[in-house]
Amino acid sequence: QVQLIESGGGLVQAGGSLRLSCVASGRTFSSYNMGWFRQAPGKEREFVAGIRWSGGSTYYADSVKGRFTISRDNAKNTVYLQMNSLKAEDTAVYYCAAGRSTNLYTMDYWGKGTLVTVSS
Repeated sequence: QVQLIESGGGLVQAGGSLRLSCVASGRTFSSYNMGWFRQAPGKEREFVAGIRWSGGSTYYADSVKGRFTISRDNAKNTVYLQMNSLKAEDTAVYYCAAGRSTNLYTMDYWGKGTLVTVSS
């Protein structure tokens, strides 16, 4: 069982930056692929970014490529999402997820989410 707790959400103006953090419980964090997903009001949840268990490979949705950076610190059981040049359309609840599938869209554990609001 892995528990995930996100933090770092908030209100920011368009063009600004935020860094989300997700701390995982358990001793096996380093064996999990990690991802960030988001769900905007009235929309389905979508993939934002993912990182392999080793941290060697990262993946991004086209909508955030070049603006967002995912990283992880296995010693701290933490995954980060640095979000720059934020746009109003980035407004959503952001969820951290962990999984062992090679498919980063298939995750086993989810956090409760943190709200990011970007004002235009």
